[in-house]
Amino acid sequence: MGFLNRFERAFGRFAIPHLALYLIGGQVMFLGFALLGQFDLGRILLVPALVGQGEFWRLFTFALVPPVTGQLTMVGAVFLAVSWYFFHMISQALESHWGVFRFNLFFLLGWALTVAVSFLTPYQATGYAFFAVSVFLAFAFLNPDFELYLFFILPVKIKWFALLLWLGFAYAVVTGGWNARLAVLAATGNFLVFFARDIVQRLRTGRQHRQQQVRRSEFSADENESRHRCTVCGKTDLTDRHMDFRYCSKCANDECYCADHIFNHVHTAAKVAEKQ
Repeated sequence: MGFLNRFERAFGRFAIPHLALYLIGGQVMFLGFALLGQFDLGRILLVPALVGQGEFWRLFTFALVPPVTGQLTMVGAVFLAVSWYFFHMISQALESHWGVFRFNLFFLLGWALTVAVSFLTPYQATGYAFFAVSVFLAFAFLNPDFELYLFFILPVKIKWFALLLWLGFAYAVVTGGWNARLAVLAATGNFLVFFARDIVQRLRTGRQHRQQQVRRSEFSADENESRHRCTVCGKTDLTDRHMDFRYCSKCANDECYCADHIFNHVHTAAKVAEKQ
C-alpha cells in the first residue's frame, strides 16, 4: 500500500476523472456514425494481426466499441441504454470508493491484460467486455446485497449474478484450453489484484466466525444439559437452581438425589449387597 500511495502521489495528476463517462460517450459517438452508415466499427476493434500491419490505434480504440451485435432493434436500443446507465453507475461507485487514480489504474491493468492475451489469437477481434466484466465483479464484491431487477420485475441480489459469472469462469478454466484460461485471467486479473487481500481477509474472518459459532453451540449445549438429576423425583439443577443435590454412597453407581430425597429413598440393591 505504501508503494501504491507513492505511485499515486507521483502520477495522480494524470488520472482522468469520470473515465466511464468518456468511454460511454465515445461508444455513443461511434455507434451513431455506424448507424448513419458513415463508419465501420470493425475498424476500431482490437485485431492483433492488423496491429502488426501498422494499425496501432486498435490497441486503444477497441474500448470505444459499443456492446452491440448485428442490427440495433428498438428492444436492443433499450437494453443498450440500460447497460450504459448501469455501467456508469457502478463505475462512479468504484471511483468514489477508490478515488480517481486507483479507478484509472484498475482500468489500465484490465486493458493491459486484455491486450496481452489478445495476441495469442491474432486474428480474433476483441471489444471492451473485459472492463465491463471486471467493473461488475468489483462492484458486486463491495456491494453484494445491491438488488438488480431481472426482466425489470424480479429483484435479485447482485451477488448471485456474480456467483453465476464466477461459476462460468471456473467451468471455462476447467474444461477449456490455455487460451480460454488466459481469457478468464484477462477478464478477472485486475479484480484479483485489487481484491486479493480482502478475499484472504474474508476467508480468515469467515473461518474465525465459524469457530466462534461452534464454541457458542458447545457452550449452549453445556448450559442446556443438567449436571445433577434426582433419581427419585427427576428434579435437576436447571429446573430448580436453588436445590442442593448430593450423591448417596450406599447406592449403586452413587446415585444423585435432591435435598428432599437424599435421606428419604430406598438404596439400590447392588450397593446394599456389596456393603453386606
